[in-house]
Amino acid sequence: MQITVLAGGVGGARFVRGLLAHLADSPDPAHRDAEVTVIGNTGDDITLFGLRVCPDLDTVMYTLGGGIHEEQGWGRADESHVVQGELAAYGAQPQWFGLGDRDIATHVARSQLLDLGMPLSQVTAVLCDRWGLPGQGVRLLPMSDDPVETHVVVDDQDGRRAVHFQEWWVRMRAAVPAQQFVAVGIDTATAGPGVLESIRAADVVLLPPSNPVVSIGIILGVPGVRDALRGTRAPVVGVSPIVGGRPVRGHADACLRAIGVETTAGAVAGLYEDFLDGWLVDDTLGTDLGSVRQRAGLTVRSRPLLMTDVPAAAAIAGAALDLAADLQPQRASV
Repeated sequence: MQITVLAGGVGGARFVRGLLAHLADSPDPAHRDAEVTVIGNTGDDITLFGLRVCPDLDTVMYTLGGGIHEEQGWGRADESHVVQGELAAYGAQPQWFGLGDRDIATHVARSQLLDLGMPLSQVTAVLCDRWGLPGQGVRLLPMSDDPVETHVVVDDQDGRRAVHFQEWWVRMRAAVPAQQFVAVGIDTATAGPGVLESIRAADVVLLPPSNPVVSIGIILGVPGVRDALRGTRAPVVGVSPIVGGRPVRGHADACLRAIGVETTAGAVAGLYEDFLDGWLVDDTLGTDLGSVRQRAGLTVRSRPLLMTDVPAAAAIAGAALDLAADLQPQRASV
């Protein structure tokens, strides 16, 4: 069984970890032997202190490899910040993006390999070997080997300007309203090796509860990805990132507001409606189940969607696979 997942950072990583737990406990041999391909967002990537940092790829890698800081959901467990402190003592900037010592080792290794001419996809495979992802039946693929960086147009005391997404997200905490998101380089980028093939050949395509604008949305902007999703014979099932009218974590509401989309499960589904078959929404008070069901051709199911721990995430992933199985005959006939 081939499962392809489009993933951002924390939400995507925790969903995939739950998916692996569900597959491992499944009585179905096809599930236990499933191969999972994760297409990771690289629009968050940034160069800091001469090092190439890929936050979403690293969050997936650390989470699946058992090295994530669980409380934060990002960064390394048992982290220290000696190097960052020394950089601050030298006055090196920026200081608003904290790099831990263990984390820096990843960025040094990545930057060295990139400087040797290896494409990001090959570099990512090398890093994932250290974390044991292949042994879990997982391939982590960058959405593109070409550099793509998400920038945010803001109006602040310095006037209208564009800042890197990480500065808006981390330093500004998304408090300055975004006027526009610009994925620099995406128009000329090509999908990374295996990305389009993994969508076309999949038995199931899943969209975790990742940020629909700056995570999933950026992946969808890579030329060919959206067409592959429309053309695949696999059912495409998504999990809403909106619970009770609010995003589960992060600043997804600020991102949606910037593109004129309401913070509702139905509105987010509308961003994917040209290829989405099934949609899991939360069953808490405030879920706009009726409006979601009005979308033609979309099968909607409600259930608890908070990934409070690995078993909860596994149950959500299992529900997504169950919905995909029910939709398989419908999609295959298209």
